[in-house]
Amino acid sequence: MPRYVAFLRAINVGGRIVKMDVLRSIFEGLGHREVSTFIASGNVLFEASARNTASLEAAIEKALETSLGYEVATFVRTRAEVAEIARHQAFSPAETASAVALNVGLLKTPLDKAGVATLLSLGTEADAFHVNGREIYWRSALRQSESKFNNATFEKRVKTRATFRGLRTMQQLASKYPA
Repeated sequence: MPRYVAFLRAINVGGRIVKMDVLRSIFEGLGHREVSTFIASGNVLFEASARNTASLEAAIEKALETSLGYEVATFVRTRAEVAEIARHQAFSPAETASAVALNVGLLKTPLDKAGVATLLSLGTEADAFHVNGREIYWRSALRQSESKFNNATFEKRVKTRATFRGLRTMQQLASKYPA
């Protein structure tokens, strides 16, 4: 049975606290197996017989909204995709070494040319971006809280939903749950 990771947007930020056992219960209620969570920021690992990630995302989003009372954008990746995200070299070794923050933004579909251009226009001396398929890599010379870039800015300007995770989190997921 295929194993997936669901990355949930806005879990345990902005005053909305969701216990991980509640998330596990919601996923189990959908018939998913071997459900576990990885750090309390909305990373849920599970097995599902479905092979269409878009249908998994839609079903999970509906169940979360019904259970929690608010929309939770969901981005599903296979273990192989998580491994590829973790090992992708978006920036040069020197750029990576000098970064204060390295993050990955997950999208449902790849950005179109206009979306890529808009994202790249948000780059500054401190913040740089790289796009690879359904992922955005963000390198910052500042702490995230000091940067002018954030998920809300991205969504407003590019007009699509995303959720961001630290590259280290992706690397930990890939090593803990190899494909």
